[in-house]
Amino acid sequence: MSDEFVDYVLELFGPFGTVAARRMFGGHGVYLDGLMFAIISGDSLYLKADEMNRIEFEQAGCGIFAYARKGRRATLNFFRAPEDAMESAELMLPWARTAYAAALRANAKKQVAGQAQAARKIARQSRPAQPSPGKPAKKSPAVKKPARPKAPLQRGKRAR
Repeated sequence: MSDEFVDYVLELFGPFGTVAARRMFGGHGVYLDGLMFAIISGDSLYLKADEMNRIEFEQAGCGIFAYARKGRRATLNFFRAPEDAMESAELMLPWARTAYAAALRANAKKQVAGQAQAARKIARQSRPAQPSPGKPAKKSPAVKKPARPKAPLQRGKRAR
């Protein structure tokens, strides 16, 4: 991958906003407002997709991002940018918008999932543990009473 290609991609996204590229896993992630919406791998640009915009990429004949992982082919929800969109910033702009929208939706889902997980954790902490079916319940440790002296305490004589 050439630095010239990374610079070119950033130039293509110029009308979209201030984007940044960060090195990652032999490629670059392309970010807007801290959210990754594109990947540069080799001399190819891949844009974020989800169930809402995937059909647009498929209809444009864009291939999905794939890589080798533990001897198998793995894919991510990123599709190669259309060839004509790579020609000008004006043609890239709608593709950048749809990719960024997919990144926003994915981020929202992660936040909702994180909040649900935190709520479950709090709920588990606030209720007593329930025994599993088929297993005897664990006895909770008993509160120890203070030890009683073995011999009665000798008390002083009372003054009358």
